[in-house]
Amino acid sequence: MNTKMAICGTALLGAVLGLNLVSAAGPDTTSEPAIAKSNAPGLSTDADGDFTIGPDYTNAPEMTAKESVPKGTLHLFTMNSADSRIYPGIAKNQPGTVPYQRQVCVYVPRQYVSGTAAPFIVVQDGMGYANRMATVLDNLINEHRLPVMITVMINSGGGDAQGSERGLEYDTVSDKYATFIETEVLPRIGKNYHVKFTTDPEGRATMGGSSGAACAFTMAWFRPDLYHRVLSYSGTFVNQQSPLNPESPHGAWEYHEHLIPQSDPKPLRVWLQVGDRDLGYQKNEASLHNWPLANQRMAAVLKAKGYHYQFVFCEGAGHVDGRAVGQTLPEALLWLWQGYPVK
Repeated sequence: MNTKMAICGTALLGAVLGLNLVSAAGPDTTSEPAIAKSNAPGLSTDADGDFTIGPDYTNAPEMTAKESVPKGTLHLFTMNSADSRIYPGIAKNQPGTVPYQRQVCVYVPRQYVSGTAAPFIVVQDGMGYANRMATVLDNLINEHRLPVMITVMINSGGGDAQGSERGLEYDTVSDKYATFIETEVLPRIGKNYHVKFTTDPEGRATMGGSSGAACAFTMAWFRPDLYHRVLSYSGTFVNQQSPLNPESPHGAWEYHEHLIPQSDPKPLRVWLQVGDRDLGYQKNEASLHNWPLANQRMAAVLKAKGYHYQFVFCEGAGHVDGRAVGQTLPEALLWLWQGYPVK
């Protein structure tokens, strides 16, 4: 899983990020077709298709904070399970509920005009991306290469995989998590920080790594009326759903096995990445637990159905590999937001 940033309190988070922070209460893939090697170290920010990069990686220049660039504000707050109607908390392998807390960090760019409807991106396992996302957005918004967007970086309720709160939230193939964000998270942020989120799905994106990436795709798949743009690192498009759902017996593996091939295309734009040494890369297809194979299959079915997609296969890279993220995140965001007006 993506390494989480352990943050204890506002002062420490501000020191780590170096930004103005305001606290608030409250595979065996040999049978798959080869992917053309990119001739350039960077990726296309507008073309669809398949790319291979690596095995050497260099941070993109936009990943470095620049003293002259206006810095956005980060608002940190905590959500309690007792306040959630949708996710009251689960006890692993036993009935009942257990209390939990989740941290949320909201990035508001310096250029944002309070009260105006803004595009935004929701980032799962968000605290682990806070530093990188804030720096990249500061730079690209300042250069007028991305729209002035708000970023909601939200952690799960904790744990991992089957039987955990995180597994319930991220690996469930349904619209439940999207409803949670729409009804319990965005309204609270809007009220507390005087920001307004656009209702145009073209101005709404969602992102994550591992199960957080599968969750991001699930949000858009089940609610294309809310989200049109998806960014996925090492997406868990494998069978990890818990509890079991007879409507999707193979969990997120169902996306490339049945759901996408058997459905009319949806108005989604999807950026995918996986490493050749990602989780389960030596497992066979029958395991339903091979991340490189699952992501290659996702790219193939998206292509076959005519979706706007970009798939980046990273040689020498592992699961949500920080080196690959450092090289690709700015260009991934630029590709993701193609077609949306930048003012």
